[in-house]
Amino acid sequence: MPPKFWTGYLRLSLVTCPVALQPATSESEKVRFHTLNRATGQRVVSRYIDSVTGKPVNDEKEAKGYAVGDDQFIVFDDDELSSIGLESTRTIDIDLFTETASVPWIYLDSPYFMTPSDPVGEEAFAVIREAMAATDTVGISRVVLNRRERAVMLQPSGKGIIAWTLRFGDEVRKPGIYFGDIGSTEEEPALAKLADKLVAQKTAHWSADFMKDPVQEHLQKLIASKQSRSVRRGATDGKSKGNVVSIFDALKASLKETLDADKGGRAKKH
Repeated sequence: MPPKFWTGYLRLSLVTCPVALQPATSESEKVRFHTLNRATGQRVVSRYIDSVTGKPVNDEKEAKGYAVGDDQFIVFDDDELSSIGLESTRTIDIDLFTETASVPWIYLDSPYFMTPSDPVGEEAFAVIREAMAATDTVGISRVVLNRRERAVMLQPSGKGIIAWTLRFGDEVRKPGIYFGDIGSTEEEPALAKLADKLVAQKTAHWSADFMKDPVQEHLQKLIASKQSRSVRRGATDGKSKGNVVSIFDALKASLKETLDADKGGRAKKH
């Protein structure tokens, strides 16, 4: 099991149990690229440069600035910003319960797996979890993560609880700003029936397979192919060809082959 991201206590009135939080999502499997010097094959290192003098700025000379106008900033030292940071509390007190469906999905931010961190607390953990499941409610609380207080929604899920951090109100835009200008149209019965049939034909049970990333899959295949070719070349001529490769043309060709194959498959079906 990976290291625990956060440990503390979950408390409902007089019922308390030790719990741990771990991120429920990860991007570590994504293909990531480094920027290289094509001529040398070495990594390029970024540096902060003064926008006026063009000279590099050392770490000790950097400061945070809040823009109040064109090229006008209020400067803050690290000590000033640290002074308003919140101390990490280790107890998640459930403040209230609300209907699961009443929390708009747009407020959901990052999910964490909440589990009991000690066998002794498993019974209390199960009591809180099952109480929410039986009443179809979620718990609302607060937790300090990375010195920032976040509202969290606690949702029972199987034997565990999903703790969703919630976005603050000023982070969620009002839909009326974007949807308000959409005109009203009268629905034609024939079109409505056709649309209903199409929806019914395409309805299926949810599966994580729906969320595969074809670009990532192509990148991984392309990387494996290039690694294989590089090994073969090294074995035949005994010379290193360098570690700089240009993959964009090959990637485009790979994606085009897949698209052509998909089109061909659809054409055969018709």
